[in-house]
Amino acid sequence: MRRLLALVLAVLAVALTVHPARAAADGTLTVTSASVTAGSDIRFGYTTTRPNAKNWVGLYRNPGNGPVNQAYVGPSLTWVYTSGSSGSAALSTAGLSAGDYIVYYLYNDGYTWLAQPVPVRITSDAAPRFPASAFTLRNAKVGAAYAATVGGLVPGATFAKTSGPAWVSVSSSGAVSGTPAAAGDAVVGIRATTSSGTATATVTVRVQSGPLVPQVKAVSWNLWHGGTQVAGGLEKQLKFLLERDVDVVGIQENQGSAAQTLATALGWSYFQNSDTAVLSRYPITGTTPTVAGSAVAAKINLGARSLRLWSAHLGYTPYGPYDACFGRMTVQQLLKRESSSGRTGQINSIVTAMSADLAASATTPVLLTGDFNAPSHLDWTSADSRCGYGAVPWPTSTVPAGAGLTDSYRQAHPNPSTHPGTTWSTVYATFTGGYGYDSHAGEPEPQDRIDFVHYRGPLTVVSSETVDTATSDHAAVLTVFQVN
Repeated sequence: MRRLLALVLAVLAVALTVHPARAAADGTLTVTSASVTAGSDIRFGYTTTRPNAKNWVGLYRNPGNGPVNQAYVGPSLTWVYTSGSSGSAALSTAGLSAGDYIVYYLYNDGYTWLAQPVPVRITSDAAPRFPASAFTLRNAKVGAAYAATVGGLVPGATFAKTSGPAWVSVSSSGAVSGTPAAAGDAVVGIRATTSSGTATATVTVRVQSGPLVPQVKAVSWNLWHGGTQVAGGLEKQLKFLLERDVDVVGIQENQGSAAQTLATALGWSYFQNSDTAVLSRYPITGTTPTVAGSAVAAKINLGARSLRLWSAHLGYTPYGPYDACFGRMTVQQLLKRESSSGRTGQINSIVTAMSADLAASATTPVLLTGDFNAPSHLDWTSADSRCGYGAVPWPTSTVPAGAGLTDSYRQAHPNPSTHPGTTWSTVYATFTGGYGYDSHAGEPEPQDRIDFVHYRGPLTVVSSETVDTATSDHAAVLTVFQVN
């Protein structure tokens, strides 16, 4: 929240003054050591010709969401004010995982550089480990050159193959390559070595003689401020993706660069803005810039077929289940509030932007994933009363349905009474107040399904489930599709 306030203040400063921004970053920023052990402080010194009580130094992931272009992209992981024309200070690394980071020295609660940013590496004196001890890499095709990597999963390690078929090579940087001659699972042992010890993992490559990706596992995942709200969030995110053998992800609350950070660790492809992203085990070959405030889309090459994946994050306030369960509004009032929230306009804009994809979906299947911050008309029915209500035609679900998109979870589980599919919330069991309903604080939090994987095109739902990833206040939605 402080960084959000800083953004507002910075925008006002640009509007009202000639900001010293685009003055040269003529100060200095020096770190005592370019490498520190996790849990130790990053100590630094600074000088500037533009002293200000609210000059500050912030730490970001590298590559990450730092103000590369001297503009807000996402919040810092940790920060400290640095008043005066010179001095020294420290940034805590408590709770941060090993990896590459970057330090920025910035002007007056804003994002103007006062000095050139400085990279720094956080290391661990604990024995190295893979986020998962056994996992699967992207598929391979018989007779085709193959390339994947495990190099980002154990930062700073050198890698070696310990077992597996002769066609597979593992370089010291973690690159996995070769050309398979026959179909089947290639099981490869890999060792990672750092100065603190070794770690091993069993890695599988599925070699296909037919379609490269006969099944695709798709996830819609609100990361909860990029995963920063949970200790060891990045490692837990990687563990979830690896152990669940995920192929493609629609991300919300990207926090500037979470998708990039995950892609760097996994060796995957990504496309992102500050709030939403597409993350893919397979190559991204085309992208659609931001639509309706935050939604993005990407075309993913699955071999014989491509896939278009949209990720959307709709407005969060006012929130319909609160208006229903606490405010006791009529259905007409609920729909009016949906419109005032912006969600109705957003979903209509997104579906309109998808029109070409929907028209081509007979050959290129389409997914619409997202945190819609609203329930589904398939759940609020006369047969399944929520807070005493019967049918409520929530627009964020009726509009996609009207465009021919199918709700994959509800297709797999048609009965909302036996399979509610709750995604909000894995963390909040009681209402904490706000939204105009402070008098209801302490009452049970209305639990609902507000995250979705919709689809259209030649796909068959094999299974769909909601998953507590242990990294978010939302459950993720994981749907397995057969690619027809």
